[in-house]
Amino acid sequence: MAIALQPFRRRHRAFAASVAALALGGTALAELPVSAAARPRGHDVSSHQKKVDWSSAKSKGARFVYVKATESTTYRNPYFGQQYNGSREAGLIRGAYHFALPHQSSGTTQARYFVDNGGGWRADGWTLPPALDIEYNPYDRKRKCYGLSDGAMVGWITSFSDEVKRLTGRRPVIYTTTHWWKTCTGNSPAFGGNHALWLARYDSSGAGELPAGWKFWTIWQYDNGSGSLPGDQNLFNGSTKRLKQFARG
Repeated sequence: MAIALQPFRRRHRAFAASVAALALGGTALAELPVSAAARPRGHDVSSHQKKVDWSSAKSKGARFVYVKATESTTYRNPYFGQQYNGSREAGLIRGAYHFALPHQSSGTTQARYFVDNGGGWRADGWTLPPALDIEYNPYDRKRKCYGLSDGAMVGWITSFSDEVKRLTGRRPVIYTTTHWWKTCTGNSPAFGGNHALWLARYDSSGAGELPAGWKFWTIWQYDNGSGSLPGDQNLFNGSTKRLKQFARG
């Protein structure tokens, strides 16, 4: 039986935020990094943002968004429909993400729950690949890697990815930090060749060091809630045309 937990919302990262501040050497940024100003801007939202004014977000520069769909196998974002469908209706390219709790059930089981509850994909040019949000345990400071060994964590991510690929036709984007990746996977290089990287690092100097296996980031989360768009602020590593190609697959 899953542990009874309040669903995790990125902006309320009591433990994870403190780790990020130490590990990443930066704080939340109020402004867009100058070096990345020409790249398409995006954001990610969860139930914390509730009903989003999508017309306003687009007018402020949003071109894409990731919407939290699920967490473990016990939680579905109650605002998912308004956020996911509303962003598409406003003309944003959008996708869904799953917050992983690897100690609660297998990667295969959580992938199925995710896809069944909004984490699908189709090659329409408007749907981003499903995304896996995997980071420090926000519920237990003593088990920040969920009690899994490096090898077990790599196996969990592999099983999640394989099932998402089987069900949707796309490998998931992996959202993480370099510090978490080193700490909880042993800096595994196993995913860089066929998974897009969504890297979180709150530093105006840039995305910084990448986890092993990746040569570049696809999405950079450069701010965790203080920017002009609802939720966390992101950049896509390419042109708007390339963003649409990435969505199409």
